[in-house]
Amino acid sequence: MPGKDGAVSARLSHVLDLIAAGAVPAERAYTHILAGTARGEARAADGRADRGEAIGALDGALVSVKAMLDVQGLLTDAGSATLRGRPPAASDSSVVSRLRSAGAVVVGTTQMTEFAFSAVGTNPNFPALGNPHDAERICGGSSSGAAVSVGGGLADIAIGSDTGGSLRIPAALCGLVGFKPTASRVPAAGSFPLSQTLDSIGPIARSVKLCALADSVLATGKASDVAAIGVDRFRLVVARGRLFEGCDQAVLDAFDGAIDHLRRSDVRISDGSLEPILDELARIDGLGTFPPVELAATLRSSGITDLAPVDPNTRSRIEAGSGLSAVDYLEMARLRRQLADGFERSMEDGEVYVVPTVPIVAPTTSSVSDPEQFRRINALLLRNPRVANLLDCPSISIPLPSRGLPVGMMLIGRRNADRHLLSIALRLEGILAQGDRLCREDGLGIAGEGRI
Repeated sequence: MPGKDGAVSARLSHVLDLIAAGAVPAERAYTHILAGTARGEARAADGRADRGEAIGALDGALVSVKAMLDVQGLLTDAGSATLRGRPPAASDSSVVSRLRSAGAVVVGTTQMTEFAFSAVGTNPNFPALGNPHDAERICGGSSSGAAVSVGGGLADIAIGSDTGGSLRIPAALCGLVGFKPTASRVPAAGSFPLSQTLDSIGPIARSVKLCALADSVLATGKASDVAAIGVDRFRLVVARGRLFEGCDQAVLDAFDGAIDHLRRSDVRISDGSLEPILDELARIDGLGTFPPVELAATLRSSGITDLAPVDPNTRSRIEAGSGLSAVDYLEMARLRRQLADGFERSMEDGEVYVVPTVPIVAPTTSSVSDPEQFRRINALLLRNPRVANLLDCPSISIPLPSRGLPVGMMLIGRRNADRHLLSIALRLEGILAQGDRLCREDGLGIAGEGRI
């Protein structure tokens, strides 16, 4: 991504001008703009490019970071007014430090749902964010501003977190790529946690390649191209069953059309099932869920005991789960470790499960204004992607060709096989893009009943 003759500075200036002028709705994606440091980073990237000394493929990339990641000199509020009395961060979080060392230009911090505890993407503490494809619809969360900054053309890559789908949900609803790594892959130092058990830090971008470059920097400090890995043999397992229940017809049409095209392109695909795994996950859910109790503990350790200022939709979820007993919490952790270990052993080499990322297209913002509807839609959005968090698997959402609003396909890979999953996603992205392009050149768009 290195530029020459001031290309990075020019791109950054254009983005900053759009934000300052309020020329695009996406400018609301940012909570803080780091204009001074960003301009300095852009000039440095331009200088390296002119001298032929670019650090790597991410040098000069415009990057946004979710407001739960420490940025030196800024208050890390994690989307909540209750944290605004804390002092500014004394240093960058590990991931921000690695991004800067790789030559990335950190444009600013982005909106998020309060404490990252919602998949819908709304937060009454900040101006409303619309979906880049339809401003009257939600963008998804909790990495809401992350998706909008990329979808609105104000960042090349956005860094966010994913506890139950918070990267993949907004990516799917906004027509982008969102990657959740194996949790231990990316250091969490300097991030405000929702759940120490389930949190992962990863990227949203317009392509698998950019997500892979960002992932390598976040995990190792150096950008490496996933295309160099190559994929000899892999098999997609379509996990039909309850993760397909309640799907919008548009989602089913886009998903089935993509699967048909991949089969015609000689991708090995079989039908399979995650039902036994889902039964075991239901046993854990019967005891409780990790985020409410772990967030309650984090807030208490931060000296926050009064939840009255918290968004009622968030507060009710914290209060509902924070009374979990220590015995039940420890049993949940034991069952989760046992299930994740068993699932890893059960997966064959090259095997990847595939389902719709979320069962619905982006609903209207007005439809989630009612608390009961909010809870229903929030649970529906979380249902599919949270499986990968509980199993501690890498997972990615890639956009599918669709006639209307964006639809995402989610891949779930084997734990710690992150780069292999990214290389498979890159292959599938290319096949689907080629098929969609051929159809559009024929004037067909997406063929009847969602077929490519």
